[in-house]
Amino acid sequence: MIATRDGRTLVVRPIRPSDAAGLVAFHQRLSADSIYRRYFSLHSELSPAEVAHLTTVDYRERLALVVLEGDALVAVGRFDRYPDSSTAEVAFVVLDTHQHQGLGLALLERLADAAWARGIEAFSASTLATNRDMLAVFYDSGFDVEIVHDAEEIEVRFAIEPTATVRARRAERRDRSGEPGSA
Repeated sequence: MIATRDGRTLVVRPIRPSDAAGLVAFHQRLSADSIYRRYFSLHSELSPAEVAHLTTVDYRERLALVVLEGDALVAVGRFDRYPDSSTAEVAFVVLDTHQHQGLGLALLERLADAAWARGIEAFSASTLATNRDMLAVFYDSGFDVEIVHDAEEIEVRFAIEPTATVRARRAERRDRSGEPGSA
């Protein structure tokens, strides 16, 4: 469960192949801006091959979590481990109507915990330099974020070890939201 900033309680769980239709519907509800910030292009439609790839994960090297409000997907976060490494790429997309509710940060926490348990030690991500919301998620997490940027894109990398700083930030967020759970 995830408690949103506006008091709703949403369900979070691993993605399943049976989420294919829900993922397509979710993608169709995203604004052009949200799609561009996630894919760096105007990617208005997911192909059947993309849907299959995105909904079929091994839950070890590749994991995706969905956030549901009722039966509808409202956010997706995932990691994909780079071959033969202890680093994974992490990515998120949140439905426009559900942005600024803490879903990206909640997904990052859960993905980091799952990745750490699977021997992944660091996350990396690419985001547009103008995507301040995504950058805020990384900085607000408590992880020690390193960035490299060019004119339009920022590469973010950070160790996902659950340090005292990370645990303290999580506890503060849970205290503010009333969300149960441990760091």
